Parts: sequence; structure tokens; C-alpha cells
Amino acid sequence: MNKIRKGDEVVVTAGRDKGRRGTVIKVLEGQVLVESVNMVKRHTKPNPQRNVQGGIVEKESAIDLSNVMLWNPVTKKGDRVGVRSLADGRKVRFFKSNKEVVDA
Repeated sequence: MNKIRKGDEVVVTAGRDKGRRGTVIKVLEGQVLVESVNMVKRHTKPNPQRNVQGGIVEKESAIDLSNVMLWNPVTKKGDRVGVRSLADGRKVRFFKSNKEVVDA
């Protein structure tokens, strides 16, 4: 079970965007794309067949999973996440600091 999923709110713990929060757009293999965090400029050529205009495009770049933490709204900071099974057999994520379930 992935500890960070698409749609989660995360906080960056390392790098030039340290401390910034954002929503996960996409989870890659060991990396995540976070909305408006780790922005890079990409120089693109125009492609008239696909109706793509050329120029400098700014987009999100991937961040390693080890450099983001799930945002805990109760403690108002990033928190570690664990996985446990409930009585009915479902696996759920929980915050390690206050043992609160992330996705009920």
C-alpha cells in the first residue's frame, strides 16, 4: 500500500521548495508530482500537426518520495504515515504522531 496517494496534501521537507505545501497530482515510481512545487522551465518547439504552440512552458517536475511528508491538519505539520489493518480486515493509513486514521 502506498503511503502517499494522488490527491493527498503534502509538505516538502528538502530541496529549494522546502516548507511548501501542495496537492499530489501524480504518483510515479518512487517520485511524486506536486501541484505548483518544483517548477521547471521547458523550451518546446511548435508542432502545428498537434496544434501545440512553441515557447517556454513552466511545469512541475518530480520530487522524490523521501522528500515529502503527508500534511497532518491536526498538528499543522508534516507527519510520518504507517499502515495498519482494522477489525474488518481493511488496510488503512494512519499518522504516527497521534495514531489518527488518514482515510476512514
